Amino acid sequence: MNGRRRRLLLAAIDPMLEPEEQVEVATIVNLSSVSVRRTAAFAAASAIMSGGMAVIPVPAPMYLAMTDRRIFIFRAHPTFAQPEEHLMTIPRAGLVRSEIKERVLNSSFVVSSPDSEQGLKITFPLVGRKDRNAIAAALSLAS
Repeated sequence: MNGRRRRLLLAAIDPMLEPEEQVEVATIVNLSSVSVRRTAAFAAASAIMSGGMAVIPVPAPMYLAMTDRRIFIFRAHPTFAQPEEHLMTIPRAGLVRSEIKERVLNSSFVVSSPDSEQGLKITFPLVGRKDRNAIAAALSLAS
C-alpha cells in the first residue's frame, strides 16, 4: 500500500483506537464471507468445496488494519485512495485461520472463530504477501 493510502487509513482508524493500542499491519485485501463447518479439519478449500457459499458475489477491495487487539475493515473508495466506510471491527482474541492457499496472482486464508459457522476469506494481492505473512503469523492455525 502506498504512503498516501496508508496515512488516510491510519487517520480513519486513529479515533477508534484504545489507549496503548498499536497498528501492526495496514493493507488492501479482497474479502468474502464463507460458511464453514465446525470441525477440526478447517481449511479454505474444504469450506468452499463442502457447500460453503459466498455472501459477497464479487470480492470488493477493502482496507484491513490489524492492531495488537483488533482487526478493522473499511470499504475502499473505488476512485479515490481513501477509506469510504467502516464496515466492522473484529476482536483478535480467539480467532483462528486456515492454511494459506497460494495462487499465481494472489493468496488467501479463512479467518473464523472456533465456535462460528461463518468465516471471512481474506484474499491478498501478489504484492501483499508481506502483510499476509504478518497477519497469518499473528493468528493461530486452526487444527
